[in-house]
Amino acid sequence: MTAKDLPAMSIAELQSLLRRREVSPREVIDALRARIQDVDGEIDAYLSHDFEAAAKEAEKANVDLPLGGVPIAIKDIISVAGEPCTCASKILHGYRAPYDATVIRKLRAAGAIPFGKTNMDEFAMGSSTENSAMKLTRNPWDLSRVPGGSSGGSAAAVAADEAFGGLGTDTGGSIRQPAALSGIVGLKPTYGRVSRFGVVAFASSLDQVGPLTKTVRDSALIMNAIAGHDLQETTSLNEPVPDYSAGLGRDLRGVRLGLAKEYMIEGADPQVKAAIDAAVKHLNSLGADIVDVSLPHTDYATAVYYILATAEASANLARFDGVRYGHRAENPKDLLDHYGRTRGEGFGPEVKRRIILGTYVLSSGYYDAYYLRAQKVRELIRQDFAKAFEKVDALVSPTSPMPAFKFGERTTEPLHMYLADIFTSPANLAGICGISVPCGFADADGRRLPIGLQLLGKALDEARILQIAHAYEKSTDWHKARPPIAAAIHKA
Repeated sequence: MTAKDLPAMSIAELQSLLRRREVSPREVIDALRARIQDVDGEIDAYLSHDFEAAAKEAEKANVDLPLGGVPIAIKDIISVAGEPCTCASKILHGYRAPYDATVIRKLRAAGAIPFGKTNMDEFAMGSSTENSAMKLTRNPWDLSRVPGGSSGGSAAAVAADEAFGGLGTDTGGSIRQPAALSGIVGLKPTYGRVSRFGVVAFASSLDQVGPLTKTVRDSALIMNAIAGHDLQETTSLNEPVPDYSAGLGRDLRGVRLGLAKEYMIEGADPQVKAAIDAAVKHLNSLGADIVDVSLPHTDYATAVYYILATAEASANLARFDGVRYGHRAENPKDLLDHYGRTRGEGFGPEVKRRIILGTYVLSSGYYDAYYLRAQKVRELIRQDFAKAFEKVDALVSPTSPMPAFKFGERTTEPLHMYLADIFTSPANLAGICGISVPCGFADADGRRLPIGLQLLGKALDEARILQIAHAYEKSTDWHKARPPIAAAIHKA
């Protein structure tokens, strides 16, 4: 093994080397620096990184801690003390976080080294990372295609071996969808399972922080570090946290998996449907019972999501006005001119669109017709899941209805982009947990594009979906495939 081989390792593999003192945390940072210098000019996954600060942390790292000496890439919506936190928006240009988010504090306590801030859709609003005001992040499997979003930078970095693991946020699928399109594992925990303190809010009743990793075991390791109650976060759940690694390796005999007819829609890519069908048969062969279930209000989920998410975004983003930090319009005539020009110049088109939509649905005369009605339908969607989980242990579906699409394919018609969340946003509305794991490839223009299998579990049942995902992963080789750019670097 050489230093050049280190970045291709999983967190669990790296841990083993670190604990045996066969490699030092400083050597890991140096290897990661070399990989980023080789690859990121093509991928553009990172918005910022500080190798020297990471090297200093590595010198002090305790490799006997659960994540001791392991660098973790951080989505640029999560506060890391002293580091930029722009949310990929011009309006936060120059802002540096004055404190660590709770998840960062927990990572540090577990010995991890928060390293680099990754690109994203501006304020996490998007499904392709094309809405970043900073740069385009490219999919390592095909540089002409998107990595998914909004956590596309973290997903692309992990897929291209520019990171051992990463943190993202998931409001309507923003961890699971880029994981699927980039060929890695992405876990959305139960709402409230992981603290959001120090995470810039998009939609406060939907946002959740979670890991993007190369393997299911790595997701469990990060969850062991970041899950748990936080007195600083009012929606944080005060519930015991299990060892998420403990159940990995159990077989699937007696596990009941639900297949919702509403998730096998005609509009899905045929290659995606074929891969999911094959994955379901494989899960059945591993001992799982496949049960047909119904989630009858699924058709309303996308509309409900985009009413509630935009309403909450309208309220949350009102604080960004250029008064205390970030972008500020030059020479305003008065306060109203300052607000209007600062926000007009600082926010991108998609963020403006969602603020306008959210303000509209909350306005007098429309609140009952849109926002209140959407909240009622949200409860019906939650009840659909509750009834389904009376019959099954988890639900199976595609993560995304299509593989990675080309840049510009869906930006001209926002509704087409919004439909990328059709299989993921219902879980956020219901507050349940979900994971995406690689399950096959689609062929497009001679390129292999990853396909993701989604497993949804009831609230606080992350351990169960991790167990199922791990059983599937260890009996298949999909997660071992490397994108062309990473494979080329390894061979060089």
